[in-house]
Amino acid sequence: MSKFHESETTAFCLEARFLDFVIKDGYKLKGLMLATPEGECYVKLAKHLRVAFDWRLPRGTWLQVVGEKKYNRKTGEVKLKAERILAARIDTVTQRQDTENFSVSSPHETKPKAAKSTILVCQKSDCMKRGGKEVCQAIQAAMSDRGLEDQVTIKGTGCMKNCKAGPNLVMPDKTRYSRILATQVPALMDKHFAAKDQDSKLPTQIRSTEYSVGFQ
Repeated sequence: MSKFHESETTAFCLEARFLDFVIKDGYKLKGLMLATPEGECYVKLAKHLRVAFDWRLPRGTWLQVVGEKKYNRKTGEVKLKAERILAARIDTVTQRQDTENFSVSSPHETKPKAAKSTILVCQKSDCMKRGGKEVCQAIQAAMSDRGLEDQVTIKGTGCMKNCKAGPNLVMPDKTRYSRILATQVPALMDKHFAAKDQDSKLPTQIRSTEYSVGFQ
């Protein structure tokens, strides 16, 4: 049987709750984990969605996802790829909440997990060429050294509109840093995740400016 006949491609539209982002290489957005009445599922994001997606999306938000479903007849595997994502209609969500009774959490879980703090790092080419990849690696190393893997996550973003001052990143409190060097990351992490460290310990060239992250 040819590969063409082994797989079937159809359109899909589903409504589900947002659980979490799926990240590759520590900072590249690849897709979303969603909760449906049938269980959790992974949906890959089309390229145009990955670039412009709003990282502030709250967990538990109801979404309407439209895209392409590929079914492999041989293996039974189903792959979903989102081409369009919208907020689910309020009346539909209310109806679902009234008629459905399912839990996103494990039945053995006694309390919800605390939300992770998020460090946003621009992943556009100008910032990457100026050392963005090394900065991401340094952040990951600093997180590991400080035992912050369960508390902090790194997520890549689209352009932050400050290309010539890259690499650019935004800390969880919305403080923005530009021209950051990998060697400066440990001091930066201590500033934001260790109360005993003071801003005066940071080199002058990485002093922060306030930056409110907007919708992409």
